[in-house]
Amino acid sequence: MAETRIVAEARNEFGKGAARRIRRDHKVPAVLYGHGQAPVHLSLPGHETQLALRQHNVLLTIEIDGVDELALPKQVQRDPIKGHLEHVDLIAVRRGEEVHVDITVHVTGEAAPDSLVVLELSSIGVTAEATRIPESFEVSVEGLHAGTQLHARDLRLPDGVALAVDPELLIINITSAPSAEQLEAELDEAQAELGTEAAPADVDETGEGVPGDEDGTAAAADGGTDDANGSDDRS
Repeated sequence: MAETRIVAEARNEFGKGAARRIRRDHKVPAVLYGHGQAPVHLSLPGHETQLALRQHNVLLTIEIDGVDELALPKQVQRDPIKGHLEHVDLIAVRRGEEVHVDITVHVTGEAAPDSLVVLELSSIGVTAEATRIPESFEVSVEGLHAGTQLHARDLRLPDGVALAVDPELLIINITSAPSAEQLEAELDEAQAELGTEAAPADVDETGEGVPGDEDGTAAAADGGTDDANGSDDRS
């Protein structure tokens, strides 16, 4: 696996205000844990860190005041709208150290006609040496027929990598593809459960729809008159 070097800055300001100031400077607040040492609070360069964390389980060489620390991303927080990094937790590791990580499962190939490939698990837990973590597991379903099941034991593990889960854990299940009639019936059932079928409009004795107020709009519920731009001061 490739290693990525990032030059970090130690920081002694904490809290939400400090974190906002760090992000305004196009940096990312981070904390390095591990090996029984006190947590180290860091500022990471935003662009370089964003690029590095595109790779799952990337091994990072963090340079802090001229000293290198190997680390793996433990938890990454992103802005739910813009997607940029909000905070990163790192776990310190050593060369030769065995670590427990989750590896992404990618499905390749095309199953037999009239079959449906169901990915039961998108990642699988393994143990591996810290500098030899697989980027992903590719599982081929080429030509497989309905009724075929692939389990954790069916994965091709690189040397030095071992399963950290039950070998009988189901990863991929290939079933018969539903017919158009089955899909339509399931859709109708779902709509009925959610109550999405159109309800008849209220009518008065003359058969006309119930009128609203004088300007032709339906009467609003009490309490809904706050200005949309003035009722929320969060920013």
